[in-house]
Amino acid sequence: MSARVLRLACIDSEALPLFAKSPDGVERSGYEPDVASAIAERIGASVEWVMLPWEEMIPAVRRGDADAVWCGQGETAERAALVDFTRPYAVFNETLLVRADDPARSADDLDGYRIGAIAHSTNMRLAETFAGVELVSFGASDDVFGDMIEATRSGRIDGFVDDDVVMVPLAEEDPDFVEAFTVRTGNRWGVGVAPGNDALRSELDAALESAIADGQLERIWQRWMPLLPFPLSSGAGR
Repeated sequence: MSARVLRLACIDSEALPLFAKSPDGVERSGYEPDVASAIAERIGASVEWVMLPWEEMIPAVRRGDADAVWCGQGETAERAALVDFTRPYAVFNETLLVRADDPARSADDLDGYRIGAIAHSTNMRLAETFAGVELVSFGASDDVFGDMIEATRSGRIDGFVDDDVVMVPLAEEDPDFVEAFTVRTGNRWGVGVAPGNDALRSELDAALESAIADGQLERIWQRWMPLLPFPLSSGAGR
């Protein structure tokens, strides 16, 4: 094993196909961990996961307690003011999930609904565009995705917004829920490094470019998300 270690911050939550909850607090599986391991290998490093609540990931990178955030980071202006992003390793749209007996199928059907999303996320930014809804923020939890699922199941909220990659499989596998609708937001997900850490960002960018060019990234994508088209192309840049 390489002596170099890449410390990556992420939540420890069940959100397949992106990632599964760690069985031991060390190992992780899913699309993001597999891509992270592949990219780390290309730069001569092994991965150490620094598992934190959602809102503590970026501060940990800025303090130097982790080298980067690799955990569902859609590239927003607010996040880009706090970390420097690599080129994307994924592009996703966003979905509203509701209970299976709920008739809502468009944003026009949501007047009076209580809609949840992770605080300060791209998902919350989309939820803020829904007219007439009451927004419910989620965070400060090791399993925020599970918290939103259970809040919807119990009726505490009427539905929640998250990325299509986790919502579509959930709607297909759990009879309690249904996909209300998906908005094609095309959110770019990147790796967030500390501001000014251009050496690491450039290394990760070059490794991502080579993994896209030789097909490795697409093979990992197809392994975990065969129903979604691979959205990246070589030479597209940041």
